[in-house]
Amino acid sequence: MRVAVLDLGLGNILSIRRGVERAGAEVIVAQGDQEAEGADAVVIPGVGAFRDGIRALLGKFGRTVDRIRRGEIPALGVCLGMQLLFTKSFEGGDHLGLNLISGEVVRLPPTVKVPHMGWNSIRVVKHGVLTSGVSDGEYFYFVHSYYCIPEEIEVTVAETEYGVPIPAIIEKGAVFGTQFHPEKSGEAGRIVLKSFLEGAKR
Repeated sequence: MRVAVLDLGLGNILSIRRGVERAGAEVIVAQGDQEAEGADAVVIPGVGAFRDGIRALLGKFGRTVDRIRRGEIPALGVCLGMQLLFTKSFEGGDHLGLNLISGEVVRLPPTVKVPHMGWNSIRVVKHGVLTSGVSDGEYFYFVHSYYCIPEEIEVTVAETEYGVPIPAIIEKGAVFGTQFHPEKSGEAGRIVLKSFLEGAKR
């Protein structure tokens, strides 16, 4: 199975590449649409500002985004990549996202230390593709200052708690997202990535 990791110029591409490879896929680090065309699935990674991420994604991968919209290729958004799937973010102003998942991206509440950085447990809300093989209470590695609020509560399959309930894993059709970094989350993260690969084959 060939997976295109979309290089937005944000975050550690080598880390996510190794994580996906450990899960059993051949990885293409794509710099544009042409390199992503031969892939069976797509990973949208990213660390940093929403505005920079959405500009890079639409500027470099417009055709790939269209394929995701049409359901032609499964996609996994990781951290910022998950937030880009949503309708709008309020990080540094108002910025439109891909609107593949209806909802907003807002700053963590002032009652907690920002960013949310480190290991935190998740609660499995419902059965999903990415939660196959993941135990309730499993720990994953988070680094983020903003979080997603989906309009459709059924897209959340797992959540974590950090001042407020935060969607940790979302799924809608062939679109998936993790707020945590599976590539930095040890064996539990490898299982999540492997589950994505298995789901992408269906």
